[in-house]
Amino acid sequence: MKNIDKAWKEIVYTSGDHPLDINALRGITENKYAAIILKNFLNENIIDTTLKVIQHNIEQAIVTQYCNGTLTTIGSYLAKYLNQPDKYFREAQANSSLFPMQFDISIYVREKLQHIFNLQSLKIAQEPDGRTYAPFIVRIHSDGIMNPLHNDNIMRDAKSTDLLVAKLKYQLSCIICIQECDTGGNLRHYMKSWNPDDEKYKIKNGIGYDYEVVKEKPCFVFKPKVSDIYLINPTNYHEIDRVSGQTRITVGFFIGFFDDELKNGIVWS
Repeated sequence: MKNIDKAWKEIVYTSGDHPLDINALRGITENKYAAIILKNFLNENIIDTTLKVIQHNIEQAIVTQYCNGTLTTIGSYLAKYLNQPDKYFREAQANSSLFPMQFDISIYVREKLQHIFNLQSLKIAQEPDGRTYAPFIVRIHSDGIMNPLHNDNIMRDAKSTDLLVAKLKYQLSCIICIQECDTGGNLRHYMKSWNPDDEKYKIKNGIGYDYEVVKEKPCFVFKPKVSDIYLINPTNYHEIDRVSGQTRITVGFFIGFFDDELKNGIVWS
């Protein structure tokens, strides 16, 4: 799909710049901005350590096959276990210590986000009974793999449950690029959020939706570089182009807010 509208732009924020504020986050919730891209926050040491840990634990990777795509992940993601929440929370606890404490990139990035956006809090989501959500997920896109057109909306998907995240008002996605591919692997993010009428475009027995659902919608295209951190509104439709060459590796998590103040956030995967 081509980028049909170059007017939908990102905010690029570089380490050392004056901190952003809530209006930047509000801008992506309202589709004023396509993304917020953070640069020069991660040094080579933490990236290399993170990559080595992922490579060392690659045998933990779970491959989920669909008729139109393949997902390879390390860690738990709630969308897969909405019908088995107890299993999700058990796996979340087991995988939460994947990275060594002094080099836990998810903790480091959460702290940076809290400072950049002047948040009062940004904590790992926890149920009232103490069950703690997974703090991150590692996504692995090897040569030839793409991620079909889809959207992420936990407020919709968990609506029939009593989970804390079902009560959120806003959901954002934070992705950290650990290793970039040679070519391809672009994020394509469309200015189109899900609505119930879109279900007629859903791929039967597969992942995501037919391209007709985003026909003529503005599209932001972005190829992440190593150490880039980027935030998008995942309730919009988005996809990852087919990867060529070196494996594309990212660490990511969702960020949620319960009200319009956007001051106290939770994270999960």
